[in-house]
Amino acid sequence: MDQMAPTAQSLASPIPSSPLPNRAGIGLKAQHYQEILDTQPNIGWLEVHSENYMCTGGPTLKWLTALRERYPVSLHGVGMSLGSAGPLDQAHIKRLVDLDRRIEPGWVSEHLSWSIADGVYLNDLIALPYTAESLDVFSAHVREMQDALNRQVLIENPSSYLRYEHSVISEPEFLLNVVSQSGCGVLLDVNNVYVSAHNHGFDPVAYLDQIPAHLIGEIHMAGHSQTVIDGRTIRIDDHGSPICGEVWALYEHLIKRTGPKPTLIEWDTNIPALDVLLGEAAKADAIMTLCGQRETHRACIG
Repeated sequence: MDQMAPTAQSLASPIPSSPLPNRAGIGLKAQHYQEILDTQPNIGWLEVHSENYMCTGGPTLKWLTALRERYPVSLHGVGMSLGSAGPLDQAHIKRLVDLDRRIEPGWVSEHLSWSIADGVYLNDLIALPYTAESLDVFSAHVREMQDALNRQVLIENPSSYLRYEHSVISEPEFLLNVVSQSGCGVLLDVNNVYVSAHNHGFDPVAYLDQIPAHLIGEIHMAGHSQTVIDGRTIRIDDHGSPICGEVWALYEHLIKRTGPKPTLIEWDTNIPALDVLLGEAAKADAIMTLCGQRETHRACIG
């Protein structure tokens, strides 16, 4: 839909500079609290699911507060349901605002999805129909979230397994229109792009190349699994295994274009030893360093 395309001017404002270091971070898991505090590994930052720390006290918040003294932190939400047709949960917003004020994270992020309908909470992040109506609803909710927090947030592209027949806007175009209408930034999940591209038959490189570098505040990398349904292989974004070679290749392609970006290693099921996460983070740091060196070399030659 040509009339939906954001203009260059509407996408001109870059994200704030360096709210997180341009290095790899890892998702913080309870199994690793003490080990990280004791060993203080050389990682760029930590990310947590906001909903796990929306409390006024207790051990989990105590751990996070202690780790925040040593590392930058990003808050990643899974429960705001910005795509729901109804109003946002004001109690949920208040809990997030309180956590934001306490932790002072580098970024606060949410998903291009919905998970609540008529007060019923679904244990999943469900893709939206990409229509003008859902675009207006989603963008208005992003603006409401940002107004409450008094800060820009990042919106993450989803993984998907089915498509709505009445979607009339491509996902990258929809995401860029959300940016245009709300002023948010993008959390670009490379694994989600790969999973959806495989499931729906589109080119993941073309998707990545549609997202302007200056809008990307954070990148996510994760593993996925495969299952066969009715004779067809479906990739599932389960964050329970090492990142595959194809996703690493997409990440390198992206970093060559964008330069280094804060990059999270997500691992939410079958949690491995901390050293495994640190090894994946080291791979991302090495790619960012190598691509940065190549860009410097080209600039010197030029």
